Amino acid sequence: MDQGHDLTAFSRTISASSLRGRLTKLTGAPLGPVAALHASIDFVPTKIPRKRRLQMMVVAVWSVLIVMSCFVFLMLCSIPALWPFLVMYVIWISCIDKTPAYGNRLSPWFRSLKIWRYFAEYYPASLLKECDLPADRPYVFGYHPHGSLVSLQGALATFATEGESTGFSKAYPDIKPHLLTLTNNFHVPLYREVIMALGISSVSRESCSNILSRGAGQAITIVVGGAAESLSARPGTADLTLKRRLGFIKVAIQHGADLVPVFSFGENDIYNQMPNEKGTTIYALQKKFQSMFGFTLPLFHGRGLLNYNLGLMPYRRRIVSVIGRPIHVQRCEKPSLDEVERIQRMYIEELTRIWNTYKDEFAKTRLRELSIVD
Repeated sequence: MDQGHDLTAFSRTISASSLRGRLTKLTGAPLGPVAALHASIDFVPTKIPRKRRLQMMVVAVWSVLIVMSCFVFLMLCSIPALWPFLVMYVIWISCIDKTPAYGNRLSPWFRSLKIWRYFAEYYPASLLKECDLPADRPYVFGYHPHGSLVSLQGALATFATEGESTGFSKAYPDIKPHLLTLTNNFHVPLYREVIMALGISSVSRESCSNILSRGAGQAITIVVGGAAESLSARPGTADLTLKRRLGFIKVAIQHGADLVPVFSFGENDIYNQMPNEKGTTIYALQKKFQSMFGFTLPLFHGRGLLNYNLGLMPYRRRIVSVIGRPIHVQRCEKPSLDEVERIQRMYIEELTRIWNTYKDEFAKTRLRELSIVD
């Protein structure tokens, strides 16, 4: 009896020792995949200044604002008492409200909120003014490059907010800016109200004409490259889709609006994109999607909330939007193709001058020079 008890105790001792040894080995040598994942992710430190946390939070909320708006609207739809109001709201935005085509809901108070200062300071984003722009005429700003699909952070900070370093109204006090975006964005409930308060309008031809027709001091900002350019947005590059983009120049001539090139150094650097060279299956699928829906879906990635190299938030990389010299145009209702192409050549020359002037200061890590690809 005692012998059996001793044997059982001995077995338990062996089992405990074996388990302890295995746990020690596991602690000393983690599992391969887990160790590799942990080593490849650069986690944020536990102690970060409060100001940097606020900057990160504002950018994180903006990055998912469309998704949040849809979620909140669906939650409101789950409350039967709100159904009559929601139905009227949907009818309003679908059939009645024409604000996106006129851009007359800009709120200086909303554009000047402190959250937009945090937004600009995150990168940081800033504006560089080369010369004064008299407010005795309208303007068409051409913004380059497009960046990834969810990028345009420099355009937003420069033309839709009033931060300390990006305050457009301080640099050009008598000019009223309107950043233009896809009409589809104004079909998203709640989100549309936010972007309209920032002065953002539809990029439709009707919207351009309505705003510029108001005359002196009115300005629109068009991200010229569009969805096609977003597919070539990669850090260290500046491949612009511009050769066949004549529509914005024709609009400027028809309304007697001076053209102002804007090059945003760093816009392409805040996201990485998966390889999608021409001829690959990914590129073909992206172009097909673009032809069907009017925009495309770059396979991009950035940083996360708790790490610096894995997620969908933009990297903290400096953005400097250089606003160049205006190209004066003579108003003409029906400009000839030769005239449009002449103005385009002047526009590209000015854009190239901006690149050559500031590339060594703001694009030190570039992989290649500015290229007009299409």
